[in-house]
Amino acid sequence: MNEIIVALITGGVTLVGVLISNQKSQAVTETKIDELTREVREHNNFARRVPVLEEQIKVINHRIDDLEDAQK
Repeated sequence: MNEIIVALITGGVTLVGVLISNQKSQAVTETKIDELTREVREHNNFARRVPVLEEQIKVINHRIDDLEDAQK
């Protein structure tokens, strides 16, 4: 009978330890996911802005070419 009680206590303590460990691991995973989500949103913002900047650069280059042609 004592062996059964010891086994139950050991199993219970082990279960509590595993639950605590899993909870901490889950918190770390959620933090990493939140950070990755923030980085992806930041990247998406740049991805939207780059084509606009490229178009503006084309316009600027065209204007510079026109000014250079006018000076000749």
